[in-house]
Amino acid sequence: MSNQKTRNALSLQMMEDLISNITFNQDDPALRCIVLYGEGKVFSAGHNLKELTSKEGIEHHNQVFSTCSRLMLGIMQCPVPVIAVVQGLAAAAGCQLVATCDIAICTENSSFSTPGANFGIFCSTPGIAVCRAVPRKVAAQMLFTGLPLTAQEALQAGLVSKVVSQEELDEEVKKVVDAIIHKSRSVVELGKKFLYEQLEMDIKTAYRHGQEIMVKNLTMTDCQEGIRSFIEKRKPIWTHGFEKCH
Repeated sequence: MSNQKTRNALSLQMMEDLISNITFNQDDPALRCIVLYGEGKVFSAGHNLKELTSKEGIEHHNQVFSTCSRLMLGIMQCPVPVIAVVQGLAAAAGCQLVATCDIAICTENSSFSTPGANFGIFCSTPGIAVCRAVPRKVAAQMLFTGLPLTAQEALQAGLVSKVVSQEELDEEVKKVVDAIIHKSRSVVELGKKFLYEQLEMDIKTAYRHGQEIMVKNLTMTDCQEGIRSFIEKRKPIWTHGFEKCH
């Protein structure tokens, strides 16, 4: 995201651009993960409030929030992991974006807030993602007070995966990306899809479906290659496809 003038606000155009880039060539086996940065000292300040004034009208407002929902769901439905890299402030829908990404790495000076009520618009949709990422009372305090979480508080609450110094950021991102790209894309895709599906299930249903997924996983060529490579003490040679072994 590169619009420091608006603090990388999630304008309608910005969200459409993100959707376009996240969905571009999704079926290409060479695509292994997506890294989302915000240029400058702000990851994203959330929606562009200039697009939310009454003169824009309800139709435009519906378009803004439906596009935002498409973006968030698109990240979850993306076949590869999406990583948020935060250097500074992530507020409102920007915080929602961080909460939605599969992995979030931030610097020590980062902060996370849902301050919409301060400006007369409660962060209802950002709260959907935040409430699914952090304990309810942490989410409630963020939503009702607008007070930010520090990087360490966000880590403790589960909003981010890792906190590092500014100097260590690129190295940590590379470490995570390398760990992902050395795995079978098809295995990761299968796992990500089920990860989000099972969150909406009761535990008995989750285990029943999880069992089916594990058995399906075992039929894949890449799975059997991975098992063989472990037994034979060598690096696996992935196909990155969903072919079944014979």
